[in-house]
Amino acid sequence: MTAHITVTEDLASCHLLRRIVFIEEQNVSEADEMDDRDDDATHFLATEEELPIGSARMHIKGDTAKIGRVCVIKSHRGTGLGAALIRAAVDEARKDPAVRFVKLGAQLHALGFYEKLGFVAQGPVFDDAGIDHREMVLSL
Repeated sequence: MTAHITVTEDLASCHLLRRIVFIEEQNVSEADEMDDRDDDATHFLATEEELPIGSARMHIKGDTAKIGRVCVIKSHRGTGLGAALIRAAVDEARKDPAVRFVKLGAQLHALGFYEKLGFVAQGPVFDDAGIDHREMVLSL
């Protein structure tokens, strides 16, 4: 895979990917997906030959970085791109000396994926946009 992941200001590409994956494929409502939290987030964009293929965002508050909106287009799933996006976000979080934890809300089918990256599930199952999730935490 020749994907390239960078911190980006290209919200249009991130929004397009999120629309394809979350709204079109997973039937998340546009109101749930397109929230008002993008302005204060760090965004990550994965590209291959300059085409957007995956994205994620991260918010830092106090000692915790929260990764969210992780998506990879169908043609690139199973390639390691999702893991690379998570690692890029964790690496960025490590740059902030105050950050001690990285959290995310994982769809239940993805728990094993995040466990392989060092995250530990905690707390009960919760509904996010009609999809069951669990909170997961990685201690830095």
